[in-house]
Amino acid sequence: MKLSDVVSHSGLAFYAEVALVLFFAVFLVVLVRTFWPSRRAELEADGRIPLEDDKVVHTNPRGRA
Repeated sequence: MKLSDVVSHSGLAFYAEVALVLFFAVFLVVLVRTFWPSRRAELEADGRIPLEDDKVVHTNPRGRA
């Protein structure tokens, strides 16, 4: 008996199908959350971050601002 026979009869294809369904569900959630109309202002502000001047934040060595 070959290893390929053992693996093919072990029934592991179910895990690949579950992983595909989970990936697709997470992808849809991320897609809907990204293009939700109420997030437009937040996404536009995030898109302008590279164009803004750097803001220097001075912190205390103990972690307090």
